[in-house]
Amino acid sequence: MRALAISILTLAVAAAALPAPGQVARADGTVRIATFNASMFRPKAGQLAAELGDGESAHIQAVAAILQRVRPDIVLINEFDFDRASAGAFAKNYLEVGQGGGLSPIAYAHRFIAPSNTGVATGFDLDNNGEVGGPGDAQGFGFFDGQYGMLVLSRYPILENEARTFQNFRWTEMPGNRLEDIAGPEGFYSVEEAEVLRLSSKSHWDVPVDLEACVLHLLTAHPTPPVFDGEEDRNGRRNADEIRLWADYVAGADYIVDDNGRTGGLAEGALFAIAGDYNADRLDGDGRREAIAALLASGLLTDPGAASFGGEEASRLQGGKNQSHSGAAGLDTADFGDVEAWDPGNLRVDYVLPASRLQLLDAGVFWPAEAEADRELLALADGTPVSDHHLVWADIACPAE
Repeated sequence: MRALAISILTLAVAAAALPAPGQVARADGTVRIATFNASMFRPKAGQLAAELGDGESAHIQAVAAILQRVRPDIVLINEFDFDRASAGAFAKNYLEVGQGGGLSPIAYAHRFIAPSNTGVATGFDLDNNGEVGGPGDAQGFGFFDGQYGMLVLSRYPILENEARTFQNFRWTEMPGNRLEDIAGPEGFYSVEEAEVLRLSSKSHWDVPVDLEACVLHLLTAHPTPPVFDGEEDRNGRRNADEIRLWADYVAGADYIVDDNGRTGGLAEGALFAIAGDYNADRLDGDGRREAIAALLASGLLTDPGAASFGGEEASRLQGGKNQSHSGAAGLDTADFGDVEAWDPGNLRVDYVLPASRLQLLDAGVFWPAEAEADRELLALADGTPVSDHHLVWADIACPAE
């Protein structure tokens, strides 16, 4: 009920929540955190890097325009092909160049990027198609190493020496994991395959950011979609356990081991915000919904119920699968297909979830309705959507202690 109340309040002020283009109208001490699956993946390795280098990509210009409009202080970009040099090129050639509509440049002096499991070969036939090699046999689905990766941009200093990544954490190392039921001599995965399979389809990162008044641990991930599998539900199981990892981490679970061998979860009392495209809706779509439901219900964090008028309008106008959904359409963050049998309709899958000890000041989904300002930022000149996901943001402040 608390999330619903916040959602109604957010919808009531959504049109006025963002300042005029180029302005920053947030109170001192307010930090805007955002997540955006910007669909900046490309079909071939090096293609994104080439586009970032010339500054002429209409798609990336449109992504930059949305960031310049919302002006988050810290943002996670999902589906950003891994390339260490690309982070700087994105900032220099797009974000620090004012985009159309009078938008002002935005500078992120601090960036964090690390390898992804996507496209990393395992040497096994994980998808059981009779051949070894290809995207379905990688640690995470991907046509090349690092496809669909992640990037964190921040106006505040990132404490890189204290950052933790969990790319190599094996799925079998999670107690009570959902892999065990489909692994073994008669299982979908052999014992040998299960032993090498990592939990993260991309990676999980704990990125500490120095906000001056406190240190915020940005917990980022992009779990696999819980579809594109069979009766064994291998992706649904993995999605649920990828989500569960953060629930256990913020609770201080001692079984977790990072890529540097450090054990344990988040220190007691540490401040955090979970962000990313989690490919899971609590009420609608495919997947093992109990995992995202448990995370949202955790007493250690706040569900801001970020909402938009555009999400409600899209559900109403598009109809189809959306008509059968149980969740409030204003909370939707992704505009998926809604006609074919396999289409899920629009869903709430992108989240910014601050620790309950942080002050939550505001939240929203950047999804303007047709009659609202900034609607034109959602699509390219030819009408192609910038992404099938919408940026989600939350304004927080450090505890008043």
